[in-house]
Amino acid sequence: MYGLHLDKIGITDFKKVFWNPSYDELFRHETDPALEVLERGVVTDSGAVAVDTGRFTGRSPKDKYIVVEENSKQNIWWAAPGGSDNQPLSEETWQELKKIAIRQLNGKSLYVMDGYSGAIAGERLSVQLVTEIAWVAHFFKNMFIRPTQNELKVFSPDWNILHACKATCADYKKLGLRSEVFIAFHLKERTTIIGGTWYGGEIKKGMFSVMNYLLPLKGIGSFHCSANVGEKGDTALFFGLSGTGKTTLSADPKRYLIGDDEHGWDDDGVFNLEGGCYAKCINLSKEKEPDIYSAIRRNALLENVDVDAQGHVDFASKKKTENTRVSYPIEHIKNIVRPVSRGGHPSRIIFLTCDAFGVLPPVSKLNRSQAMYHYLSGYTAKVAGTELGIVEPKAAFSACFGQPFLLLHPTRYADILGEKMERHNANVYLVNTGWIKGAYGVGERIDLKQTRAIIDAILDGSIEETIWKSMPVFGLSIPEWVDGVDANILDPRWAWKDKNAYDQSLLKLANMFIENFKKFMDTARGKELAFIAGPQLTQINPIQEEPEPLFHYLHAKE
Repeated sequence: MYGLHLDKIGITDFKKVFWNPSYDELFRHETDPALEVLERGVVTDSGAVAVDTGRFTGRSPKDKYIVVEENSKQNIWWAAPGGSDNQPLSEETWQELKKIAIRQLNGKSLYVMDGYSGAIAGERLSVQLVTEIAWVAHFFKNMFIRPTQNELKVFSPDWNILHACKATCADYKKLGLRSEVFIAFHLKERTTIIGGTWYGGEIKKGMFSVMNYLLPLKGIGSFHCSANVGEKGDTALFFGLSGTGKTTLSADPKRYLIGDDEHGWDDDGVFNLEGGCYAKCINLSKEKEPDIYSAIRRNALLENVDVDAQGHVDFASKKKTENTRVSYPIEHIKNIVRPVSRGGHPSRIIFLTCDAFGVLPPVSKLNRSQAMYHYLSGYTAKVAGTELGIVEPKAAFSACFGQPFLLLHPTRYADILGEKMERHNANVYLVNTGWIKGAYGVGERIDLKQTRAIIDAILDGSIEETIWKSMPVFGLSIPEWVDGVDANILDPRWAWKDKNAYDQSLLKLANMFIENFKKFMDTARGKELAFIAGPQLTQINPIQEEPEPLFHYLHAKE
């Protein structure tokens, strides 16, 4: 078979090899009733196959290891409290883990899958997966860019993934590991080893971590974001953590999707790193997420959803996990960029946050330094609930809106973003999809219709016709009007009834930003950004008089 060199990675004995099987062949294999529980998928009434990933229904970031070797050790952002999860691994321990994986895979019927990470030929990585699980091969086929038959004839992997989910490291304590689970990377050997976890996302995010190492060293941006393009060729990027609305707001019937989650940005523009989408399913409905709902059909692969005996999926169920997922080929989305998932240089960049403290404005504009600061901060806020009632929101910070996947220091990615936005005149906006008129429990969450109006105004450029004013402490530029948006909510302080309460919340959130940003102060860039773009606590002002009604803003617009 073309490109099949298992002996090079230590696999010398196998029963049978299924090399890049078709979707139909994978469907037959993964639904075989003779398979064991976690290996076997069930067919749902949509035609998609549903599988379970066992006790790991999400990634295991504390079990992620990078081999310490001379070529890369100076570049890695090594593990530190509150920061990176990149734990060092010795060459000797790597060899032991590799033996465990190879021992598990040898003598088995194997699936060997080839795919690309990166839509652009000059920047992509050829990746080969070896696994004994049919549905894992299916996941890979969904998420990576599928080579043509002619490309397969000359396919030679730049990176190998040994997926040994059935194997565990019994001597993990002796080897200095945290647990029997391991997700290990050897950048010189260009290999990933996965053991002890069945969660599909380890494959996807593992290769994203690798691209996050390789691309920036060549001056190419590698970003955890979605991207779409308008009919006039205008490209936009959407950054945001879970729950901020990234998938919902980037799926726009008036625009074409480049990609859902991972992108590179080179000298020619933005390109997708993936060949599919990996969407959350919890509370999924046809009305709220029509594109994702319609994409769940034959060839899609559901993870950890609640399926009854008739094959019906209860998307509202948290029986197994809140992190229910579906992977599907990007072709399952109608409005996509074809034939290559790429676009021009972004003219609009949108940072999404769900601020449950109700402090940040619904929309603000950032200058270059502020964009780098908020990109490094990667802020959102989560609301926790208990049986006793409302509890205080909790701030969540994830550097570059994807901290677990960064192998380099976050300021390296921020520098590239700043350079790209300056060179290509990209405007950056911070959009709060969270609370207004008060914090969670007092205020209300901004209406999706108004958020969509804000996004439309950003994308069509009409937001630039407004008058801007500066927000105290954070120094953000706030618009005085936006078409389709209630002008009375645009300045968050004046939207609160209790101005004293707002000032206290503002001060509290600002201090959270300052405390979080300390982990970037070990670099000159981090210190610079904290000084010129971080919150300025001296700007807290005493209570002001209520302003005149906003008719003069509307009059000024006319």
